[in-house]
Amino acid sequence: MSGIIGKKIGMTSMYDENGRSVPCTLIQAGPCVVTQVKSEDTDGYTAVQLAYGERKEKNTPAALKGHFKKSGTAPKRVVVEFRDFKEEFEGQVELGKEIRVNEVFAEGDFVDAIGVSKGKGFQGVVKRHGFGGVGQATHGQHNRMRAPGSIGGASYPSRVFKGMRMAGQTGNSRVQVLNLKVMKLMPDENVIVVSGSVPGAKNSTVILEK
Repeated sequence: MSGIIGKKIGMTSMYDENGRSVPCTLIQAGPCVVTQVKSEDTDGYTAVQLAYGERKEKNTPAALKGHFKKSGTAPKRVVVEFRDFKEEFEGQVELGKEIRVNEVFAEGDFVDAIGVSKGKGFQGVVKRHGFGGVGQATHGQHNRMRAPGSIGGASYPSRVFKGMRMAGQTGNSRVQVLNLKVMKLMPDENVIVVSGSVPGAKNSTVILEK
């Protein structure tokens, strides 16, 4: 199995083997249920579909109710497919099996965390792109402190180039953070502690991959 689904609990800090304080993120990872197993013969590729989080049956579409019923589980809130899982797990996953965090990761592993970053609405160039502003605010720039400045020429090129850093929607996008170290596993609570920060607010969905 190459990953698991969970939710972000919050942040804390731990001491590593060198005695340094390391900021860490706590994630409630699993237990997840296998709701579909794909193979080369039937689907053209190998993958395992996991489901996580409770969902009210009255809010679940009929098609999804039937999908979850095949695996013998209650309706779930999040469904994620993990493609091309490693060969050593082939044959060990079956429909309806419960996957726990200690079956996928071990302390010392390095994982990738995927989440949706906090939305910050419509922001200017200083907050969105880190522009410096006018600086010392000389030459009468009393109302231009955080302005973007010129965005293009006049007669040439007579347009604004694509990708110009300007104000706009900030955050609320899918972000992947690579190579976070697994600092601690708490299998009884289904909690995994990883070094560094993970995108998203508290209680938001996080996908962990090897």
